[in-house]
Amino acid sequence: MLKPKARWKIKEQHSDQIDELVEQLHISPLVATLLVHRGLETVDTAKRFLFKEEMSYHDPFLLNGMEQAVTRIKAAIADKEKILIFGDYDADGVSSTALMYNALVSLSAKVDYYIPNRFTEGYGPNEPAIRRAKEDGYGLIVTVDTGIAAVQVAEVAKEIGLDFIITDHHEAPPILPDAYAIVNPKKPGCPYPFKGLAGVGVAFKVAHALLGRLPAEWLDIAVIGTIADLVPLVDENRLLVMEGLHALQATDKPGLVALKKKCSIQDQVQADHVGFGIGPRINAAGRLESADPAVELLLTASEEEAELLATEIDGLNRERQTVVASITEEAIAVVERQFPPEDNDVLIIAGEGWNAGVIGIVASRLVERFYRPTIVLSLDSEKGLAKGSARSIVGFDMFKELSKSRDILPHFGGHPMAAGLTMKIEDVDTLRTRLCAQAKEVLSPDDFKPLTTIDIVAAIEDISVPVIQQLEKLAPFGVANPKPKVLLEDVHIQEMRRIGAEANHLKISFAQRGAQLEAIGFQCGYLHDEMTNQAKVSAVGTLSVNEWNGHVKPQLVLEDIAIKDWQLFDWRSVQKERLADKLKTLPADRRILAAFKRDTPSKLRLIGEDVYNAMDGSLPACGERFLVLLDVPQTPEQLRQLLIQHGKPSRIYTVFFQDSDSFFTTQPNREQFKWYYAFLAKRKTFDVTKHSQELAGYKGWSKHTIDFMTKVFTELGFVTVTDGIVSVAANPEKKSLEASETFRQKQEEAEIENELVYSSYEELRQWFSEALAQVKEESVVL
Repeated sequence: MLKPKARWKIKEQHSDQIDELVEQLHISPLVATLLVHRGLETVDTAKRFLFKEEMSYHDPFLLNGMEQAVTRIKAAIADKEKILIFGDYDADGVSSTALMYNALVSLSAKVDYYIPNRFTEGYGPNEPAIRRAKEDGYGLIVTVDTGIAAVQVAEVAKEIGLDFIITDHHEAPPILPDAYAIVNPKKPGCPYPFKGLAGVGVAFKVAHALLGRLPAEWLDIAVIGTIADLVPLVDENRLLVMEGLHALQATDKPGLVALKKKCSIQDQVQADHVGFGIGPRINAAGRLESADPAVELLLTASEEEAELLATEIDGLNRERQTVVASITEEAIAVVERQFPPEDNDVLIIAGEGWNAGVIGIVASRLVERFYRPTIVLSLDSEKGLAKGSARSIVGFDMFKELSKSRDILPHFGGHPMAAGLTMKIEDVDTLRTRLCAQAKEVLSPDDFKPLTTIDIVAAIEDISVPVIQQLEKLAPFGVANPKPKVLLEDVHIQEMRRIGAEANHLKISFAQRGAQLEAIGFQCGYLHDEMTNQAKVSAVGTLSVNEWNGHVKPQLVLEDIAIKDWQLFDWRSVQKERLADKLKTLPADRRILAAFKRDTPSKLRLIGEDVYNAMDGSLPACGERFLVLLDVPQTPEQLRQLLIQHGKPSRIYTVFFQDSDSFFTTQPNREQFKWYYAFLAKRKTFDVTKHSQELAGYKGWSKHTIDFMTKVFTELGFVTVTDGIVSVAANPEKKSLEASETFRQKQEEAEIENELVYSSYEELRQWFSEALAQVKEESVVL
């Protein structure tokens, strides 16, 4: 047995709808199944999703407030009024700022941009910044990717005569700022048909409205914030990203060209290149220092400057990785020492002076490790403030739950899965208490195990390169359109091995009904020792095409694996000197070490190990645990009874250590017994001490054989032995050899060794299967 890391939720199949899509669109059943699962149940909706020529952008003027915003911006341009773009320091904010700046410059506007310092000013528009803007002669501020919660700042702007236009995409608070115009698809009452735009998507729509045409020249910038901000890649975002990736592939903007080189992007640009390469580097600038170099990188027309800026940002990204690793290590220690997850349904972890620019990443790391809604706070004791980032899990709407504590959260905003906040240090414990109580109301115990939604249950024979190429038509993948998860059920392991310089990856080949499929599990090398080649497994992963050395074949990128039935691990060949180290690879709280002989633990040098006596009833219940059989019982029945009485283990490890091998010592046959007795009867007496070796050599036997037969005859009363002299008894009672305890024991030892010690793996597994079939289901802990 092997439990999966996550809960597996398999989507229901809709055969009628699937059949229609297969027939009308000429696609494979797997692709049709995915479309239906993603709500694309009709031929028309599926076409609009699959084929770019069927897609279109929405009218930007459907956004509430767009008409007022465009009219005011055009008036400012016409009057040569100074405009200030107020952005944010993450990848979405940076790309939003660059795109809006480009759009206004193209219209000959007098425009500058301003991004607040994360560490000295914090998130969003702030009063000192807009007062300075007024003093510097700006008449209009246009926010991008920020401002929807800036109620107080909007009041100040109105008071000082500075027009304030907000373009944003974050969740709207109960009270909206009193701004000149607000353009946000999530604004209450906004009729825009798609609510999932990123901040740069909203900026793109404003540019569209300003220019009166689609601003395709900035798609290569728009795609960065859209992917990096993890917005749903459906509807308009899907079209924007599809076209944006092509634009990024062909871009001639010096900054993007230089950044692609730093990311080692040589092939066709994919969404993952942006999500894991370009996005983090742009983010790094604002996380550690000022975001201005990132904006300048996107705006520069100089190749030389682009190279310098890209190098600077790449270096900041490496520094960011080091800082994240250090803080994560500290945060994990705080969790384990002070706030164990079993007692805290929500983790709120704080550290003095932790870099506020990376705590969102740290929060994500903690969610990955402990799977709890998590808030990581950077404490500033001098100011008495805690600045934090929150990340959540499925089932816990972080924005909604934090909204219940607005009385102690003067500044916060975000989404159901992520949020940012600033609060007084003295209120941190109160927030922790509240959120933990709220979590108990909305989360069940099952919610604290990661959830994997499985799109397709597939047979290996249904997976091919053409099918995978059809699946790629669903790309780009991301939020709301994730890479399809595929489940292979009850497949055989044909071959598996560890790979990589540190043997930390797993290469595995699955087989089912004559078909084969290779799989690669990154960071899954540990599973090699968790599975046997004979196990039937169920595996979850994503499909890809593996091209290597001129060969093209389908491949599963492994994410999770499970084995439903018990497993047998054969450790009979493990040397006793290495056994203690092997046992350390098994979780101490799950293994049960059992020995039938009292001296076995000492002979195996298991110093300090808890070894149960398999014969005295002290063995705990074995259900879902790992039973390690250190030695062999005297009879097979003893082992059968142990399993029946203590339950079915999830795994059995057979060591079966023994001092001597009955199987390989001579077992005299009946003819040998007959000849030896006739020899003794003729001699009447025989000095076994002096002459047994000589007799053994004469007959080609071993001395052990002579000694063994002598002991059997003694137990049967056929002879007596005094001071090494064997004397034949007069008229002994007729008895069979089986009447001798020594003879029977020898036969039993040979039998159990034949069944348990020297049998093949398959024979041994069959023996245990038959024994476990007798175990009552109620004795197994499920």
